[in-house]
Amino acid sequence: MHKPNETRETGTQRERAYHSFTRHLLASSVRPGQFVSQRELVELTGMPLGAIRELVPRLEAEGLITTVPQRGMQIAALDFNLIRDAYQFRLFLEKEAVAVFAAEASDEAIAQLRAEHEAILREAEAGPIPPALVARAQAVDWAMHDTIVDALGNQIVSKSYQVNALKIRLIHQSRTRINGHVVPVMREHLGIIAAMEARDPVAAAGRLAAHIVGGRDRALGLR
Repeated sequence: MHKPNETRETGTQRERAYHSFTRHLLASSVRPGQFVSQRELVELTGMPLGAIRELVPRLEAEGLITTVPQRGMQIAALDFNLIRDAYQFRLFLEKEAVAVFAAEASDEAIAQLRAEHEAILREAEAGPIPPALVARAQAVDWAMHDTIVDALGNQIVSKSYQVNALKIRLIHQSRTRINGHVVPVMREHLGIIAAMEARDPVAAAGRLAAHIVGGRDRALGLR
């Protein structure tokens, strides 16, 4: 029988292994479609084999890896089905979240979003866009979506959103980096923010939906 401290330690190691794996995934240390073994995950994460064995079912349940008979574990491939499903999930969830945010968020929270986006837009429109500004723009982009969802105060929704957001970010890195789209993305976000300022949930949801559909279409090569 496991002692309480042993159980807590196992859980902690499993969480650390998960965060290490997702960090390396976003850093492209492992790539979508790549096959990996449990031993390779041990080397990648720096966590013991026991923690990796407990981690694998979670990664499978979240769709981040698939076990292929006689071949091993494959990192989720960024195929048509994954892109379609990830953006559809995002669309359903974020439309409802932004409608609530538009109705209930504080004026200060909305004003902060505007200030962050206007600062990026001013710099981007002033001249050449350096890599550092692209990175800041991407961070501001993701942070707004995270803020809208987390403002619901619903842990079930936030956890589901974060799993899907990881897939969206992998898609962005592979297919739809913000490079070359900083100005239009900031303007689209400011349109959503304007609807928030007007306390118009319907307009906010509509503009955010158009923004997400545009990202999906770029990822699928339709734009």
